[in-house]
Parts: sequence; structure tokens; C-alpha cells
Amino acid sequence: MEDREVVVVYDKQCPACDYYCHMVQIRESVGRLVLLDAREAGPVMEEITSAGLDIDQGMVVKVGERLYYGPDAIHVLALMGTNRGFFNRLAYWSFRSAAVSRVLYPILRACRNLLLKALGKTKINNLGVSGNNRF
Repeated sequence: MEDREVVVVYDKQCPACDYYCHMVQIRESVGRLVLLDAREAGPVMEEITSAGLDIDQGMVVKVGERLYYGPDAIHVLALMGTNRGFFNRLAYWSFRSAAVSRVLYPILRACRNLLLKALGKTKINNLGVSGNNRF
């Protein structure tokens, strides 16, 4: 079996996002988890931008050639997750439902945006929208 990569692209400057991404574990049978900082240029960020996905509005999980965005990303991570430890069990139970993920994700994103605004961080603005640099 080849070692498939499950790539998570997120804002490393967000302490909550960074904590979540370092705590999440996926089953070995699924593949190897790779974390990428969305603030660093690279081929995966180019692919995300080409797909028209605003990384400031949602994290991305890439599995093979498929991109999962926002609530779909957190949902697919929950389904691939292990049930080792309290954090991973909580993530699974919280996001195993696509419908629940769609409800909870905007709330989490709003909290992230408030946190980054309080920390004085700028948006990534990977789509290059004029005047869209501040939270």
C-alpha cells in the first residue's frame, strides 16, 4: 500500500487552528497527515487559489486530487480520525455529521476571525481581493 498524504492547509498564525491541527490524528490506514501553513506559497496554495477557495473563510483538506473546504474539510478529518484521546473523540462526535459541521463551522470561523483581529493579524487574501487585508 502506498503512503497517501492527507494535506491540511490552515492559518498557522491562528493559535486555535494551529492547536487543532496539531492535535488531530488520522487512522494509519487512511494515510499520513501533512500540515501546511496557508501563509506560505506553494503548489497546494496555488491549487486552492485556482479553485477560487478563500483560505480566510475556511481550511482545506486535500486527499489525492480532491479538495475539501471549510465544513467539508473538518467533516472529512473527523471521519478519518482516530478515537485515541479525548480531543479526537470529541472532534469525531462533533463533526461526524456533515449537517452539524455546516452549522458549527461558521461559528468556529467567526471565533477565529475575532481572535486574529484581537491579535492584530492580517488576512491571507489568497484571492487578491482589493481592500481585503484586515479582519
